[in-house]
Amino acid sequence: MAIVKVIEVIASSETGFEDAVRNAVAEVSQTIQNIDSVYVKDFKVHVKDGKIATYGAICKVSFRVDHSKKQ
Repeated sequence: MAIVKVIEVIASSETGFEDAVRNAVAEVSQTIQNIDSVYVKDFKVHVKDGKIATYGAICKVSFRVDHSKKQ
């Protein structure tokens, strides 16, 4: 039976929402393997001096647990 875990992360970008999601996947990929999908839960922006400073994406990342590695 396959087990799938889900973690929630918040990532940001100075250029846009799509880049923020890409940053989330890139960062999570450094420590998590077998990523199956990313569900974008919400978007947000930080405003500075009346202008958008950064774009943020709140993401749920799903990945399969690898049972082949014994501890």
